[in-house]
Amino acid sequence: MRQISPVHGTRKLPDLIEEIYDAALEPASWSDVVLSINDFFGSKACGLISKDTMSQVGLTHHYCGVDPHYIELYAETHSRFDPLTILPPLGKVASIPDLLCYDEYRKGPFYQEWLRPQGCVDVANVVLEKSSSNSAVLLTVLPGARMLDDEMRRRISLIAPHVHRALLINKTIDLKQSEAATFADTLDGLSAGVFLVDANCRIVHANTAGHDILRTDDFLRSINRQLIARDGQSNQALREVFADNGDAPGAKGIALPLTAHDGERYVVHVLPLKSAARAVIGMAYKAVAALFVRKVALDSPGGELVARTFSLTPAELRVLLAIVGVGGVPETAAALGIAETTVKSHLRRVFCKTGSSRQADLVKIAAGFSNPLTS
Repeated sequence: MRQISPVHGTRKLPDLIEEIYDAALEPASWSDVVLSINDFFGSKACGLISKDTMSQVGLTHHYCGVDPHYIELYAETHSRFDPLTILPPLGKVASIPDLLCYDEYRKGPFYQEWLRPQGCVDVANVVLEKSSSNSAVLLTVLPGARMLDDEMRRRISLIAPHVHRALLINKTIDLKQSEAATFADTLDGLSAGVFLVDANCRIVHANTAGHDILRTDDFLRSINRQLIARDGQSNQALREVFADNGDAPGAKGIALPLTAHDGERYVVHVLPLKSAARAVIGMAYKAVAALFVRKVALDSPGGELVARTFSLTPAELRVLLAIVGVGGVPETAAALGIAETTVKSHLRRVFCKTGSSRQADLVKIAAGFSNPLTS
């Protein structure tokens, strides 16, 4: 096979390929890249278009070498009469004679009213992408006053795979950005504070409620983006969750109780993120865990569910809720107007029925019946 010189006009092949992949990350530069591609081909004009294979309507996205008047005519009328009523196979460079009888085609409106007035006699097309919605993306080239020759066909074949990959990168980035934006919007709609953290418990992303918690600078703080519990014992427990595994917390259903200065009880639920989940949230790919921070408060349905689950009497449930809400035995006795000995008696039975042994365990149990994802 005859070798092609990497230089045609002013554009070198390696430089052009680099420009194409730059456009993969900077879609705004595609118009300049199309100009460089046209120079490399030595063609009169070229562009990136999409074609609806059902309606035959074509839309030009980036182009050079064509008067805007003809771009408008193509979109409004002539895209329905171009040779792409029959698409070539994906990746194959095809000119008009490759798709239909050229002599007959020259009599039609596309050639007579659109192609010929521009001083062109042929069109080369290569399908870069076909979607399930009957839409195809093509690189279209107008050779000019000559038919597509072998030299230009090979040059198009050299460039088409790179343009194809660059467009796929564009599409993937757009999808990830959309997913990330949707994911962030969803988190912001939650009343629970949500923190996505890396293996060192550094904050990768926080929702609106999470930022509100940090602004109070109370039971949770952010120091150099690392999430810190103000209480030393609680912070050590949080550190140990991540120290067990250098990649992600290994345990499931981890819950850490925290107390604010005003006595309000909170629980931090730690949810490890598997690699598949991390891939979905593209903006937070470094996150290895999600921390849900929620005030512990059992409404009536939640309290009833706790009572049914552990067969608690109404008196035992009231003690549990008071322990969760106001704190220790003396505070619970004062809040309920009963003796401390009565609180202790009910509390022993609650511990026995729930299989727990500490008041902090009751806070965790209560939090388990309070949905941390409530919006």
